[in-house]
Order: sequence, then structure tokens, then C-alpha cells
Amino acid sequence: MRILIATDAWRPQVNGVVRSLESVARAAAPLGAEIDFLTPRDFHSFPMPTYREISLAIATPRAVRRRLEQGYDHIHIATEGPIGLATRAVCLRDSLVFTTSFHTRFPEYIHARSGLPVGVSYAALCRFHNAGAGVMVSTPSLARELDARGFRRLLRWSRGVDHTIFNPAARISLDLPRPIFLYAGRLAVEKNLEAFLALDLPGSKLVAGDGPARPSLEARYRQATFVGVKTPVELAALYASSDVFVFPSRTDTFGVVLLEAMACGLPVAAFPVMGPLDVVGASGAGALDEDLRAAALAALDIPGEAALAHAATFTWENCARQFLDNIAYARGAASLGAVGLGALKRSGEKGEAVDKGQTVQP
Repeated sequence: MRILIATDAWRPQVNGVVRSLESVARAAAPLGAEIDFLTPRDFHSFPMPTYREISLAIATPRAVRRRLEQGYDHIHIATEGPIGLATRAVCLRDSLVFTTSFHTRFPEYIHARSGLPVGVSYAALCRFHNAGAGVMVSTPSLARELDARGFRRLLRWSRGVDHTIFNPAARISLDLPRPIFLYAGRLAVEKNLEAFLALDLPGSKLVAGDGPARPSLEARYRQATFVGVKTPVELAALYASSDVFVFPSRTDTFGVVLLEAMACGLPVAAFPVMGPLDVVGASGAGALDEDLRAAALAALDIPGEAALAHAATFTWENCARQFLDNIAYARGAASLGAVGLGALKRSGEKGEAVDKGQTVQP
């Protein structure tokens, strides 16, 4: 099966969406699926103002249609940017079955930057996604929230972690006072980094990653050590060599970095919100508390074995299998004329996403 994934998120961006898509493509190959990507590299693009690592593509339906002439069995739209919009337009005009996925809570991000009411953005996103044969979402919490906002045909699609890279064997010696509290990810206002950096904690605060907020954060929080973007191997070494992974975000839909940290034997400290609640939950692999300092200190007492055991339940093979099962289900329903006629069960009737093709726990 040949699948084209249309995504506005791509290299040089380093984030959970890009890593997830690349990992799923690799894991899907042994399962008999060839995944190709339509990305900003396929178009004339320009850097997004104030966030230059994000490329905005000048994507047109005509250019997308030429790409589709290469012959694909299915089209999946991963993002709601220029490429996603152009691909959606072609699919609707040519009556092509497609699925989408909801990765990022852009309404909250936009609100944090501009003050635009989240309801306005969600209405536009709902219209975008409901045109497809299914919307893949990563967690039960996200499925319930989107269902309440009018999203339809929700399908569960969890995430995985590469245990060959992210494991305790990556440990190195870090020349920092212990305990070491680590954050890894994008440095932007929506990540709520100040909630972590302002904490009164013993030892050291280590920050890996880059983004538009880095200059101001580095200038304000001089006691923290900022090390910039790291390769997966380098990042695994930081996870395995730290004492607690602190995840201050309140807006992430999942948090692949949570899995990476736990796979390296690193307990998690986070707020009890979407993402941490679904990924960590009551597993004993982390501490969730509205008092982030209390969570960070409590996580120091969690054995690394607990984090390892929980992370072992997430693999990219299972994630890829679930992705392919969702596509098969959505296409089967569409071929029966179900899409738009209510035959696909509306998720949320019992507060959960459609339970079709699920092969991995949330």
C-alpha cells in the first residue's frame, strides 16, 4: 500500500510531530506499507516570521494534484497549514478518500500569542477535519475534548518510542550539581517553560532545545544550563544522565518526549493535564501535581525501573500498525457510503474515541 502524508511540519523543525511521522514511516515498511511525504521541501517556501525554523510552503492545488499523479492508495493530511489546505481541496474536488490527524492545539497557541478566542480557531479546525473519513487523535482526553467541540469520526492513534536509542545505557557523566532536572523540547511561549525555570529546586536545571523564547529565557534564568538542539543519541544521553524530567506544558496533546525520558529510566514531573494524564497517568512512572515543584521533588523518589516498565508498552511498530488499521477502517466505511451518513459511530457517545483498529494502549 502506498500512502502519501501531507505535512507542513518537517525538517529543519525538530518536534514530536516530525519525529512521529518519520518513525511511523520506518515502522510501516515491514508491515507492507510505503509512506511518502509531501512537505515544504516540495514547494517554494519562506521562513515563518518570528519563528524561522518553520517553513511556510507556497502550496497550490495544481502542484498537489501533479504529485498525486504518481499514484497513491491513500492520502493522510497531518497538518492544517498551507500544504494540508491545498491537499484537502484537491481531495474534495476529486472525490478522493482521505484521513487527517490532530497533533497540535493551535487554538491555545494562537490565543497565547494573540488573544484570539480559542472557539474561533476550533470552529475552523472542526470544519477542516470533518471533511475527511476519519480524524486520528493520540489520547482519550483529546478525543473527548474534540468530540465536545463537534469533531466527528475520531480514531485513536497512540505514539511510540525507539528503545534502541532511548534506554538507560546511554548514560554519561554530566558535570552539574545533582539532582539534575531536565526539560527537552521547543522553547516557545506555549510550552510554559517559566513554570519550570522559576521553581526553587535543589541541584541544576538543564534545558535542551531551541525556539523563539530561548534568548529571553536564557537572559532571565541564568542559573539554568541551556544546551540547544540535540540529536536523538545526544538527547538520550541527557535523559539517561538526569534525575527528573520536568514537563511544564499545559497544551501538548501527547508529549513524545515523555516516552523518550521514561524509556531512559527517567521519571517524569508534570501538571495533571492532557498529555501527562494520558501518557503517565497512574502508572507510577511519574508525579503529576498542580504544584510543579512538589511533583519534581516527588519524582526524585520514583525508581527508574518504574519509568522503564511503563515506556516498554509503547513501540513504533504498534503505532504504525494502528495507523494502518485506522486507514483500512476509514476507507472501508467510506466505500460503503458511510461517511457523512452517520454510519461511523460518533465518538463521545460514551466519552471515548471510536474503538476500531486499536492495537496499543493509550
